[in-house]
Amino acid sequence: MPGYHGTKDAHLKRLRRIEGQVRGIARMVEEDAYCIDVLTQVAAATKALQAVSLSLLDDHLGHCVVEAARRSPEEGEAKVREASAAITRLVRS
Repeated sequence: MPGYHGTKDAHLKRLRRIEGQVRGIARMVEEDAYCIDVLTQVAAATKALQAVSLSLLDDHLGHCVVEAARRSPEEGEAKVREASAAITRLVRS
């Protein structure tokens, strides 16, 4: 089971909301909305995706990394490296 299994429904609800935001942004562009208004909505959708990412990361650390560390130090270290790489990707995006 993934670490987010217990919060799966909440994540899906948030992702569906973000999907609606992105469709709204596309509609704004189709309708030639003012650039700043479009950019404001892009920033809101980006912030919402970042919030989902942080929540997934928290779930991963609290479940996957902890469980791996309980199994063995080597597995725990591998999961920490994996999480660290994911954090690096998130920070760079």
